[in-house]
Amino acid sequence: MEEMIIYIILFIAGGGVGVLLTTTALRKAVLKKSLVLLEEAKEKAEVLKKEKILQAKEKFLQLKAEHDKLTGDKTRELQKLENRAQQREQVVNQKFEDFNRKQRELQQQTQQLNQQLESLTKKQEEVDKLKEDLSKVQEQHLRQLELISGLSAFDAKAQLIENIMEEAKSEAMVYVREITEDAKLTAAADAKKIVIETIQRTAAEHAIENTVTVFNIENDEIKGRIIGREGRNIRALEALTGVEIIIDDSPDAILLSGFDPVRREIARLSLHKLITDGRIHPARIEEVVQKTEKQIEQEILETGKRTVIDLGIHNLHGELIKMIGRMKYRSSYGQNLLQHSIEVAKLSATMAAELGLNVKTAKRAGLLHDIGKIAENNEAELPHAILGMKIAEKYKEKPDVCNAIGAHHDEIEMETLISPIVQVCDAISGARPGARREVVEAYIQRLKKLEEMALSYDGVVKTYAIQAGRELRVIVGADRISDADADKLAFDLSKKIQTEMTYPGQIKITVIRETRAVSYAK
Repeated sequence: MEEMIIYIILFIAGGGVGVLLTTTALRKAVLKKSLVLLEEAKEKAEVLKKEKILQAKEKFLQLKAEHDKLTGDKTRELQKLENRAQQREQVVNQKFEDFNRKQRELQQQTQQLNQQLESLTKKQEEVDKLKEDLSKVQEQHLRQLELISGLSAFDAKAQLIENIMEEAKSEAMVYVREITEDAKLTAAADAKKIVIETIQRTAAEHAIENTVTVFNIENDEIKGRIIGREGRNIRALEALTGVEIIIDDSPDAILLSGFDPVRREIARLSLHKLITDGRIHPARIEEVVQKTEKQIEQEILETGKRTVIDLGIHNLHGELIKMIGRMKYRSSYGQNLLQHSIEVAKLSATMAAELGLNVKTAKRAGLLHDIGKIAENNEAELPHAILGMKIAEKYKEKPDVCNAIGAHHDEIEMETLISPIVQVCDAISGARPGARREVVEAYIQRLKKLEEMALSYDGVVKTYAIQAGRELRVIVGADRISDADADKLAFDLSKKIQTEMTYPGQIKITVIRETRAVSYAK
């Protein structure tokens, strides 16, 4: 098509040239040139034709290659699907064969079970028959025993029950006594501790030995200066310190009353500074109290830091360090709480080392075990062990330490070996002779009452209260009290002491009965 167009163009061009040129020479030249152009056009058309043919062949080959590739991919995919289908068919056939095999096995097992059931049924019938025969033999044996003993089965049973009841009563008395002694082991001590902690942590009824500080003065003239004109000085002191100041007829003494020992210490130091300085008026009182509060806070912090450094405890929260410092101003049974906690920490570390446990964890738990006693009043309704555990959890202490704090009075279950160690060491520190104060007069009266109470029983010859009142030995007459009566006397006396007396720990009652035969060889 393109060649035809070229020919047409050349023809028109040649015709136009022939019309325009009139001379022969010009016509020949033009014709010659036209022939040359026509040959060139033919050559170009031939080259273009070959190029188009080559392009068409290349396109055909490319399309054929793509078609062959696509056909090959489809063929391979179909082959994979066919292989997968064959594999699934094999799996299904295998499962079907397994199912048939298991079904045959179950049928065989069912047949075996049916056979065993039949066998058991026969054996059960035989056992029932044997039971009937045994029952008949027992009846015959029972009749023979009744004839031999002269007692009916009912009478013999009643007599046997009576004998067993007597033995059971004796054993039960011993068992009850042991349980009772274990139960009262910590009852009195816990009750006293709860009362003191309640007094220190809440503004409830006051107890003098735990809520009053005596401030000694040189003469009674200072009392008037402390009171001030129309009582303005003493009112300012009470308002700023939160402590009630009692000025009575007591010579050379002023009472500082308050449930918070830290506030009482601030009031005591402030009074000491004011009296030493000599200037006592509301403005000066406010200034001194503020300085004293800062001094006490700084002392509390330094005490806490010094304690943890001495014990080698690291990474303790700042608030816990402050609470440890405040232990210096707390007491339990007259025992300083900080000293008690340090003792428990050292004892726990020693015991943990002997048992191959973590010494640092034991020491940390021992130091913090009573941290709940330093808590604020808004949570005073909780036991101090549980409160201490919550405080430790709040300041990211380890679970072992928190559990030891919460479980040292059995409020929660012990989960680690550190917990019983802290509990035991707490008891050791509190039970140490001299650790906890007791009024001498009350102690002597308690010993006398113990001895008199034992002497009130018939058959008692002498009584001795020993081991600081923790044991009572009772000597009885061998001719007046039997061994069984001695056991009953110990039980009755323990019940009476428990009912009528108040005492720490437990009291062991030992009844001694002996027979002596004396003769002289001359």
